[in-house]
Amino acid sequence: MTPYQKGRWAEKWAIVILRLKGYKILAERFKTPLGEIDLIAAKNKRLVLVEVKNRTSRCEALSAISVFQQQRIVQAAKVYLSKYPRWLAGEIRFDVIAFWPWRWCHLKNAWNETGEI
Repeated sequence: MTPYQKGRWAEKWAIVILRLKGYKILAERFKTPLGEIDLIAAKNKRLVLVEVKNRTSRCEALSAISVFQQQRIVQAAKVYLSKYPRWLAGEIRFDVIAFWPWRWCHLKNAWNETGEI
């Protein structure tokens, strides 16, 4: 399996996990010139922007999200919010769903829009 296929596999499983947790998937692979958001979901008036990582260990998966990448996701989120301003009134959260062999975790509030973890 290529790295691209592994990434798509992880994104599809992340969708399943989020749906089972009661989230509605609003967008997959939301691309802008400023960055990309793997998944955009909503639950209880909360907008959740999700980065999905698939690595060989939990530590590797979580450390794969650099500050630069977080900033690009935040910039892409601003583009999304400019298209759908109704979400500005509610809570906005940046999450990570990480996969590694035979395990996964959903890290809520992984960072804020200023890039602080």
